[in-house]
Amino acid sequence: MSTSPKRPAATAAVYSGPLDWRKLVEWLHHDAVISDEEAQRTIARCSQAESAQHPLVRLASVSMRRVSDGKALDIETLTQWLAGRAGLNYLRIDPLKVDVGKVADAMGAAYAERHKILPVVVTSTEITVATAEPFIADWVAEVERQSRRGVRRVVASPQEIHRYTAEFYALAKSVRAASKSGVNNGASFEQLVELGKSNKQLDANDQGVVQVVDWLWQYAFDQRASDIHLEPRREQGVIRFRIDGVLHPVYQMPMGVLNAMTARIKLLGRMDVIEKRRPQDGRIKTRNPRGDEIEMRISTLPTAFGEKMVMRIFDPDNAVKDLDALGFTSHDATRWEALVKRPHGIILVTGPTGSGKTTTLYSTLKRVATEEVNVSTVEDPIEMIEPAFNQTQVQPQLDFGFPQGLRALMRQDPDIIMVGEIRDLETAEMAVQAALTGHLVFSTLHTNDAPSAVTRLMELGIPPYLINATLLGVLAQRLVRTLCKQCRVRDEETPREALGELVKPWQINGGYKPYKPVGCVDCRMTGFMGRMGLYELLVVTEGFKSKVSADPSMDALRRQAVADGMRPLRLAGALRVAEGQTVIEEVLTSTPPLS
Repeated sequence: MSTSPKRPAATAAVYSGPLDWRKLVEWLHHDAVISDEEAQRTIARCSQAESAQHPLVRLASVSMRRVSDGKALDIETLTQWLAGRAGLNYLRIDPLKVDVGKVADAMGAAYAERHKILPVVVTSTEITVATAEPFIADWVAEVERQSRRGVRRVVASPQEIHRYTAEFYALAKSVRAASKSGVNNGASFEQLVELGKSNKQLDANDQGVVQVVDWLWQYAFDQRASDIHLEPRREQGVIRFRIDGVLHPVYQMPMGVLNAMTARIKLLGRMDVIEKRRPQDGRIKTRNPRGDEIEMRISTLPTAFGEKMVMRIFDPDNAVKDLDALGFTSHDATRWEALVKRPHGIILVTGPTGSGKTTTLYSTLKRVATEEVNVSTVEDPIEMIEPAFNQTQVQPQLDFGFPQGLRALMRQDPDIIMVGEIRDLETAEMAVQAALTGHLVFSTLHTNDAPSAVTRLMELGIPPYLINATLLGVLAQRLVRTLCKQCRVRDEETPREALGELVKPWQINGGYKPYKPVGCVDCRMTGFMGRMGLYELLVVTEGFKSKVSADPSMDALRRQAVADGMRPLRLAGALRVAEGQTVIEEVLTSTPPLS
């Protein structure tokens, strides 16, 4: 949640009452925000039909152009201008920083809706209330009297107030209903389910649990979360979202409610609701606010204070992307495209957990999975259901692991095979055999960089001559946060020499336009929005094969890979810094040093 500095204005003293769009146009013209021609055009357009919309929303819909730079005046810009006109702080509501329980306790939903206001911060002495009608204050005295706290008014977008009034009060109501559903009185959610199975009437309040779970998912989709964590603690349950690789606290609730939510989700994921002593895995399909189908992979783990649950969200829009969206440079994209068109061999993607290997593989396989090609995968677990693939999940409890899955796939007439991970010699040998018999095999390894994949295969027991006969290339990757384009500013303090030190003995040629993070509500004050991949692509050439021996020199392998066109991870990161897409600190923490 952020506020702009308050600027004194005479308007508040001479005007009171609800806003009128004509008065707003007059003020915008008076403040030289819009030209005389733009004011006339706006009046003509808005006069054509009456509307029940808030005046700010109505003016934002006609896309008035600002005199200073010609940009359209959107709802946020207009609201910020109005706050300055009224002499109040502007605030953009960040739902992750609002204590919904305190908001609901401070003011009733009906009262907030009637006055079109919303409490956003509640302390022991003061309530900060957001309004889109800064010249109406007749409710302030009543709120101060009822709450026995002072009121501080801020101006927020009418659209945000309308949206979050519904969301915050619905969530608070659902949590209260779940708390009263018998859970805190010794009746567990499992017992409520058993009551339903025995044809007895369920407590009506258990619908609150359903509403909380539904709200949680939709909120996570809206916030671009990749993971949802439900964490039991000694005193209360904690909900956190992972957004752009960083965990953010979202809500705290009674342990009874969290346990009921966990049981509800396990039920939907076809997991054993009663079993809490061992880890379990499940999968759920639902839809996001746009109506798109979303898959979630569920994992539970027993902890000291109860069952911890993590839901990994697989949004098709994020899981399958083109190479530009993944972060490939044109240099690496061309080489990767040529590599995946080879008829047979092994292509490896390496990197630590959470570096985007699966996204790269799914995106690549999606491009090559035509109707003429049989693409089959063996995964643990299946990350996302893709209709273009034939996907199989390993089941160790049935003695069906990667080697057994690969062996079975070989009898299924595949053209392209994807093995989730090469973990042991048996899996590696089966992958080599598949490549030798005319199949294109994709898989992953956990190594720090691309050349290390060769020595890793040797450590597993694959002889050098088989590596040279089958390995086509290795793609190593990392993920770095990208700067928020809404608030980033040019970095005049970091000299080009600092970037040069980062990539020694390499040199960065070309443009240098670094930016630095500032922080806004769009990016939750972090300065970063989204992530992109950094890649180093090793293509196995005849020269590289000559360096692969029983005891290869890593320096020799790296030098040859660079001579063949590989750009190291840190260099790839430095290029993104020079382009203003990320910062040096992100590259330093994500990539191995140049050797």
